[in-house]
Amino acid sequence: MNDWQHQRLQYLTWDRTSEDVNSAEHRARQAELGERAGAQFHSTAYVAADAAIFTTRLVLGEQSWIAGHALVRGEVVFGAHCTVNPHAMISGKVTCGDGVRIASHVSLVGFNHGYDDPDTPIYRQKHETLGITIGDDVWIGANAVVVDGVTIGRGAVIAAGAVVSKDVPEMAIVGGVPAKVLRFRGRGRRDESRAQLQALGDRAAAQYQAILERNMVEGDYLSRESHGESRKSIRHLCDAIEIGAGFGGLPDGLDVPAAIARLLAVQEPQTGLFPDPYQPPKPGLAMRDDGLALYNVLAVGYALEVLGSQPQYPISAVELAAPDLCQWLESLPWRSRAWGAGAAVDAIGTALYFNARYFTSGHSRDTLFGWLALHQDRTSGLWGAPTPDQGLLQPVNGFYRLTRGTYAQFGVAVPRPEAAIDSVLLNYRQHGGFSGSTYTACNLLDTIHPLLLCLAQTDHRRAEAEQIARDTIARAGQRWVDEEGFAFADGQDPGLQGTEMWLSVVHLAARLMGEDDAFIFVPKGVHRTQAVGLGL
Repeated sequence: MNDWQHQRLQYLTWDRTSEDVNSAEHRARQAELGERAGAQFHSTAYVAADAAIFTTRLVLGEQSWIAGHALVRGEVVFGAHCTVNPHAMISGKVTCGDGVRIASHVSLVGFNHGYDDPDTPIYRQKHETLGITIGDDVWIGANAVVVDGVTIGRGAVIAAGAVVSKDVPEMAIVGGVPAKVLRFRGRGRRDESRAQLQALGDRAAAQYQAILERNMVEGDYLSRESHGESRKSIRHLCDAIEIGAGFGGLPDGLDVPAAIARLLAVQEPQTGLFPDPYQPPKPGLAMRDDGLALYNVLAVGYALEVLGSQPQYPISAVELAAPDLCQWLESLPWRSRAWGAGAAVDAIGTALYFNARYFTSGHSRDTLFGWLALHQDRTSGLWGAPTPDQGLLQPVNGFYRLTRGTYAQFGVAVPRPEAAIDSVLLNYRQHGGFSGSTYTACNLLDTIHPLLLCLAQTDHRRAEAEQIARDTIARAGQRWVDEEGFAFADGQDPGLQGTEMWLSVVHLAARLMGEDDAFIFVPKGVHRTQAVGLGL
């Protein structure tokens, strides 16, 4: 090989031939790297002569190559058909799938200097190594930087000059400093989502009356969510009313005056709360501490509105002096069960809505919004604390319930929407998009609604939120069971609760994308999106 050919292979390494790969010089170089750098090579892999390889472990897969003047050090694994261009720098722990393209002057830094102790010089603090993981078919553009701890999903494209400090979703195109999702490669197009929305809407509209009838036994609507078992609750009449209203109708054969009378009878006059007639509060338990008595403020109250009625008594349980309301809020389980705490705030806010609209209300709303403003976590944008076993799941789910009954219902801007979006997306990613046993309508609702609410104030990470919405719409059509509806969760039977909630989730996802006109179902009760405003 003459000097010109040698130099050409350093920079235009894709021009290598099988003769170059199998040459005695190259095989000797690979053997030396095997001894000195812990290297393992596929028989078709190639390393240019001027590449700087100082690894403790190196794996180079089929048809992969490293160009001259690239620096590779640490513990680095490449799959098949990976390429490293001249002057790229790969350090620390880096794992690449197949078909990864790394342009010139890219820097992948799979370790970090410790610097938390201000009293110790940085050079004396320990290195930390989380590692970088890069999926198949990823292109990293010139001068991009990827820092330790980042995972780049399959099919992603990293724009030239980007600084990637957060995980990158599959098929995302990211750019900027810090890098943000710009768009997604050729999947989940709007016309495809519209077709999915229209197809699901048509099926559901044609079948919902049969589904309602299927879930009625001896004149009562029942839940079928619990693995074939059924139980009575006033909620299921409300679910049936809301499903019908979402399609612009009512359940066939519903005696509206009788249904209104039955719902009005649930309300307890002294507190104004709505204990479930089938599952009353336990003896000695204050009614405001009963989850069903609080949830039925929403379920029964909105069902009455859908039927053209209203609660017959003010909900006095929430009209408290400021110290008493603050004491109630502070007693909620924010650190252990933030979802339950958020659910209580949802009921309080909704009760204040009913009072203000149909009766009179004092300053409890002012106290409630003031308390919430002072107790939001500034970093996460949420209320409540993560738990060791579930991470952010509780405060994210609590965020939905809390904001639904307060900020969303009264049309008040959510504080720190960007931080909340970051937390919701992190929780969604940590749970794999709520796949498997955690793939429930509730968890998806607790993702989609907060994103929709916060994106009314900011475009922060909108592309990622829209992709979740597209994925949700695509999955929904696959999960619908003809003549039965939706199951609330994997492993359960389709029923009224799952059907109403899933249809609402799909509406919210479509609304997030600006495509809700393609979906016939519009929630009119618990999951409606119209704010009433503080002035009512």
